[in-house]
Amino acid sequence: MKILVENDRLSAGSTVATIGMFDGVHRGHATLVDFLNQQSAALGLQSLVITFLRHPRQVLRDDTSFKLIMPLADRLKHLGELNPDLLLPLDFSAELAGLSSAQFIRLLRDRYGVAVLVAGYNHRFGHDKRETFEDYCRHGEQLGVKVVKAPEYLGQYAPVSSTIIRGLISAGRVVDAMHCMGRPHIIEGKVVHGFHNGRGLGFPTANVGEIAPDLLLPHNGAYAVLAHVKGQMLQGMANIGKRPTLDNGDQLSIEVNLFDFEDDIYGEDISLEFISFLRLEFKMCGLDELKQQLCLDRDNAKRILHEYLSSTQS
Repeated sequence: MKILVENDRLSAGSTVATIGMFDGVHRGHATLVDFLNQQSAALGLQSLVITFLRHPRQVLRDDTSFKLIMPLADRLKHLGELNPDLLLPLDFSAELAGLSSAQFIRLLRDRYGVAVLVAGYNHRFGHDKRETFEDYCRHGEQLGVKVVKAPEYLGQYAPVSSTIIRGLISAGRVVDAMHCMGRPHIIEGKVVHGFHNGRGLGFPTANVGEIAPDLLLPHNGAYAVLAHVKGQMLQGMANIGKRPTLDNGDQLSIEVNLFDFEDDIYGEDISLEFISFLRLEFKMCGLDELKQQLCLDRDNAKRILHEYLSSTQS
């Protein structure tokens, strides 16, 4: 696979393309790209996936409350794993958003050699959202570009969309989100200094900071996680919240207790795979109750992670 840049130009009639944000790179996206690859192979052309550098909502609405499922680097990685011939990260600008669907198809034809445009099952493009797939086909016919519709994902976890997945993660339903994406939801950051409360309870934690502000976090609560740090995969449990029992203020924190691990990892990059929700965060009566709850959380997390790893490695 080759990653293009926006200024690249491809020869006329050389590609079969599809375009979208592809946030989360979920099972529906996999169905779309698989269909794209089939179409391009049948025609002896190259398959081209065009994804946006920025989400349209972040550009057009300046919506700082809108959060992405994954950063660009991960999106490109997972799109690459779907094996298109070419991958183009395209800047979504106000100028691009102002194009009609016919103008957009013409741009794809003239700049990126698109002979066939594969539209996602329910994808819309161009500034007039009232247009239908039939309108796209009509514009394409006039421009010499064939427009075809990809099949809908109808597998076990249908319906699937990035919007649905965002809702699941926001509700803490990370198992359902994992089924929709085909992989766990991941957040990446750096281990930073926190309040150091956990060590006194027998549950030392790594505080995860420096997380990109436009990325989606699961709902506040405790989770069974797999942590990747210093080239190791470690089992643990993470808490997202404000530590009400310890009265540490209103600052949101992400802390992870890594099982059977005592190395100093301050300053190290860390990523957390959210495998399962354990419980909501709530204020307990004191440190003894908190420690008892953490013991229960650890036992549940170890059981869940053992079952998960056994199922994925079998």
